[in-house]
Amino acid sequence: MTTFSTRRWILSAGLLALLAGCGDEAANEAPARPAWVVQASAQGAAPTAYAGEVRARHEPALAFRIGGKIARRQVEVGQRVKAGQVLAELDASDVALQREAAQAQLVSAEADLALAKSELERYQQLLGQQLVSQSLYDARKSQYEAAEARVRQARAQARVSVNQAGYAVLRAPADGVIAQRVAEAGQVVAAGQTVFVLAEDGPREVAISVPEREASLFPVGRPLSVELWSLPGKRFPGQLREISPSADPQARTFAARVAFQPGDAAVDLGQSARVYANGGDTGLMAVPLSALHAKDGQPALWVVDPADSTVSLRPVQVGAYGESTVPVTAGLQAGEWVVAAGVHLLREGQKVRPIDHQNRPIPLAAAAD
Repeated sequence: MTTFSTRRWILSAGLLALLAGCGDEAANEAPARPAWVVQASAQGAAPTAYAGEVRARHEPALAFRIGGKIARRQVEVGQRVKAGQVLAELDASDVALQREAAQAQLVSAEADLALAKSELERYQQLLGQQLVSQSLYDARKSQYEAAEARVRQARAQARVSVNQAGYAVLRAPADGVIAQRVAEAGQVVAAGQTVFVLAEDGPREVAISVPEREASLFPVGRPLSVELWSLPGKRFPGQLREISPSADPQARTFAARVAFQPGDAAVDLGQSARVYANGGDTGLMAVPLSALHAKDGQPALWVVDPADSTVSLRPVQVGAYGESTVPVTAGLQAGEWVVAAGVHLLREGQKVRPIDHQNRPIPLAAAAD
C-alpha cells in the first residue's frame, strides 16, 4: 500500500508540473495585441485661427485737464480730425472769473511794490542825512523785498489762470479718427476723465485674445499671418508685437497686438480679421488626440520600438489642442511610431502587432530601415 501511494503521489506531482509548464509556455506564447500606430510627422499641424479687430497702434484717451461742464462738442465718432482741432469745450465762466481775480491780485501786488520802492528810496536819503536809524531803513528794505516776492507770486498765479482757461478747450494732439466718444455735451466731467478716444494715423494692428493655455506659445516677435474678412483667402505677413503680462480677470485671456503690413490693401479701423498662428509650427510633431495618455499627471505617449514591437510610455509636452490632433512640442522625434488608440489597455514592455487604420499590418523594422 505504501509503495502504491508513493507511486500515485509521484504521478500526480508530475502531471501538475507538466500542466504548469504548458501554462507558462502558453502564456509566453500569447499572441501580440493588435495596435493602431501612427508615425509622428511635422505635417498636418493645422494652423490655429484667432478672431481679431483692426486697431491703431496709438489710441490715446483724450480728457480735459480741469473739471467742469461740457458746453459744446464739436466732433462725432468716426470723424477725421487734424492736430490742434477743437474737439470740445467746457463752460469757461468760472475759469474766466479766476483769471480776473488773478489779474487783480497782480495789479494790487505791483501797486504795493511801487509804494515799497518809494518808501525805500526815501528812507535811503534820510539814512544818508542820519535822520533815521539803520534799523528803520532795514525794515523798509525788507518790506520792499517782500513786495517783490508777492509780485512774482501774483504773476505766476496769473499765468496759471491763463493756462486754466486754455485747458477748458480740448484739442486733438495728432491727426487721426475719433474712435470712441465717452462723454456728451451738458455732462459734468472731472479732470482726467476720458471724453474721446483718438485712433492716430500711422501703423495699424490687429488686437486678439490669446487663451491662457496657449500664452506660452506666443513669444514677442513670433511670425504670424493676417487675413481680412474683406479679402478672404489673401493673407498678409504679421508679427506679434506685444502680449499682456497678465490675463483678463473675467475672460482669462491675454490681450495681444499683431503688427502687419497690408501693402496697398484698404484697411479701415474696426475691420474684422483672423490671425493664423502657423508661422512657427513647422517643427512640431502632430499626433491624434486619442494617442494621449498620462504618466504622473503629465501627458504621455506609448512609443513603439521598431526592433521588437514593444511599447514604452514616454512623457511629452504638448501644445494647443486641436479638433482631432495635438502638437507635441518636446519628447518626440520625427519618424517615431506611437499607438493611436486603446492606450488605456497597454502596459509597459508589452508586445503589440502594429496595424494601420485599415487594419493592415505595418512592418516597423522595414519602415525604419
